[in-house]
Order: sequence, then C-alpha cells, then structure tokens
Amino acid sequence: MTLLEAAQALRDRRVSSTELTRAALDRIGREDSSLNSFIKVLPEYALDRAAHADRELASGASRGPLHGIPVALKDLIDLCGVRTTGGARIYKDAPAPRSAAVVEMLEAAGAVIVGKLNLHELAYGVTSENPHYGVVHNPRNLAYSAGGSSGGSGAAVAAGFVFAALGTDTGGSIRIPASFCGVAGFKPTYGVVSRYGVQTLGFTLDHVGPLARTVRDAAAVLGVIAGHDRRDPASVESPDAAYRSLPLACSIRGIRIGVPESWLAAHVDPEVAQALSAAVARAESLGAGIHPVTLPNLEAVNTVGQVLLLAEAAALFENYLDRPDLFGADVLALLEQGRLLPATDYINAQRLRRRFLSDFQTVWSQVDCLITPATPIPAPRLGQTTIRIGQSDEPVRSLATRFSRPMNVLGVPAISIPCGLSPAGLPLGLQIAAAPFQDSLVLRVAAALEDSGIGAP
Repeated sequence: MTLLEAAQALRDRRVSSTELTRAALDRIGREDSSLNSFIKVLPEYALDRAAHADRELASGASRGPLHGIPVALKDLIDLCGVRTTGGARIYKDAPAPRSAAVVEMLEAAGAVIVGKLNLHELAYGVTSENPHYGVVHNPRNLAYSAGGSSGGSGAAVAAGFVFAALGTDTGGSIRIPASFCGVAGFKPTYGVVSRYGVQTLGFTLDHVGPLARTVRDAAAVLGVIAGHDRRDPASVESPDAAYRSLPLACSIRGIRIGVPESWLAAHVDPEVAQALSAAVARAESLGAGIHPVTLPNLEAVNTVGQVLLLAEAAALFENYLDRPDLFGADVLALLEQGRLLPATDYINAQRLRRRFLSDFQTVWSQVDCLITPATPIPAPRLGQTTIRIGQSDEPVRSLATRFSRPMNVLGVPAISIPCGLSPAGLPLGLQIAAAPFQDSLVLRVAAALEDSGIGAP
C-alpha cells in the first residue's frame, strides 16, 4: 500500500491510524534487528499521535494526505523531547529543546512519527556503516549497503516499515539510498524546505527532503514540508507549488530532456548504462524530446563540491577535533583533510561554483530537465571500498556521488527513482534534475516514467 492509498483508506474508514501505526511498530519489532534502520523507536509517542489522528478523522476533520500516516525521521532532525544523535558520539545525551521546522509541519499535517532513523556518522558518508550505532543493511539483500548518509531512511521505506521518511542531502544523501534501496528520493531546490532544527554538515549544500515508495507519495510529503521559514537564513518561498497537486496522469509530451553524453562516457557500470538507455527510450516513447547536451566538466564540478564540503564540515566540527577518539576513522579523516585546505581553495571553489551556475543557465535554456543515473553503480557490498569499472578500481564514495553531488553544488531539484534491477537483483536508480524552482517539473517527469512501469521488476 502506498502513502496515498493508505490516506484514502483512512478517509474511507477502512483502516485506522492506530492500526497502521501498530502494524508499522510490529513490523519494525520483528524485522529491524536484521536491517538496523532505526536508532530509536517511539511506540508510546506514535500510538498517542495515532489515537489523536483517529479522533480527528472520526469527527470529520482532515489535515490532508499525511493525516494519520506513520513516518520516520533521519536522526539529525530534531523532535522535541527526543535526543538527536546525528549518528555520532559528540552530541550530549540530552533531548532536543524544540522540533525542527519540518517536524512542526509534519505534525501539523497529522503525520505520526514512529522513530528516528540510523545514518552515516554526522551524515558524512555514503554507506551508513556507522561505528557507533551499527551498519544499516539493504532490505533487498542484507549483504549490501543501503547507501548513505540517509541509509536508515531508504531502508525503512524499502522494507515497508513506514510510508515515508525524511532524509538530508549534502552530496547525494537522499538519492543514493533511494537508488540503492529502490525507492523514490527527492532533493528539492536549495532553500525550499527549511533546515531549522536539522543538524548541519555543509552550510551551503544541505537540503532536506522525502523518501517514499512512489513519486506521488514523495510529492505529498514535499507539499507539507515546503515553505518559507524565517528561522532558516537560506529559506525561500518557491514560486512553484504545482507539486502539491500532481495530476493522476502526468504527460511529458513535448518536454525537452537533456542527456549529457560526456558525463556518461566513463565510470558507469554497464548494467546502469543499459538501464539508462532503456529509460531514455521510454521517455521518448512517451513524447519527450531527447537532446544530447554539453555540460561543464563533471570532474571539475565534483571537485568544487568536495572542496566546499571539506571546508564547511571542518569549520563546523573543528572544536571537537581535539578528541579524535569520538569519531569514526572515515569521518575523522575527512574532517582532518578539511582543516588542511587553505581559505583560497574555498574562495576559488565558490567562484567556480558561480561560473557553473551561469553555464547551467545556458543548459536550462536548451532543455527542460536532465536525465542521468542516480548512481553509476548498484549497491556495493558492505565493507567494499572500491569497485572495478572497466580496467580501473574506483572508490565507492566518489562513484556513489558522481552524478548526485553536482546537483548540490547547483542547488537544483533532483530525484532518484527505480529504473530496473541488476542481474543480481539489486535496484538501479535514475536521476532527473531541472533548473532551480522547477521541482514540480522534476516530479511530473518522474511520475510519468514511474506510471509507465519503468521501475517494475
């Protein structure tokens, strides 16, 4: 059952929020010991919220499609009275004094929060192999990574524990787990969703967004959590709110889809390349125009993103680095590397970023959206640090973020949706991205492709 189907069942009185919530909690209790997607489950809190939703629904009140729906939060999003760990040891064992803006919006919409989800330490990685709270396993195959940093969010949705989850995305941390776990994961335009009450990793790169079973479910969550918030200095009021009501049948006839052939020339698993070709053909069969496009050098854009994040994360956590024992080895190495970057590198990266933004303005005048793999590989095995593509061994971290990180540098909306399975039965992800504030266009294209059966096994 999808989120929107559950919402209709609630309105039709065919099921209660308490029943949905108990079913979610029971399934988490039975199955999450093998996945480790949750850091903390909140059964009493969730059942109390569900009972409240049932009373409101019984009285005829409706707060919208999330009213009475069980959801969960990545554990760097504050829920008042509950500790926010960030998947790390550096934060004190104290409850959050207030809820994040997105939590306020979810609860105002009647959503039922069942718990806090596991993640890569400090959201600074792509595997969610957390040295403090344990490894998140992929529901499709427990020997494989769920991705990161929002690995618990992707795993919990893919396992059917919750109808949707919130994640954060600094270099692909929503779209990578969505790709590896086979769900929809959407990173909105920078600033469209408030980050107030969400632990920071990269000041100019962080985004908050939904992971859900379908594109329309993700759009329903976005419709609740989007909006201007004066408490977040980067927050903006989007001129585009059409994602709040995606049509039942999304047409992409006449949409100009760009395929960046130079970006796809290397470092892509053959299985993923084949799935991308099939997706492009499917889009063309639905009436979209397919256009080869020339984009700025992919390695250069990724390098800019890496420099920005190294410097911003090191600045944020510098006061903790006199206690290296508090960090996992991979995160500590990145933070120490960031401390060694000269300020000139950060300034020059920001200058190049502005140039890339200008270059992409030309691209957006030529096409309406871009289509790439979400990740150029299926999920790696847990503990795997390199993957052989062609004749070379590539680091998992740089491969996983190869197509996702540029969209954080640019701040544009981007989604990962399933586009098939590898011969080993692992999900493959397709990324769709568009110009700033074209969130509804991205969701419409994704929904049309989803409706066409592109992600069906």
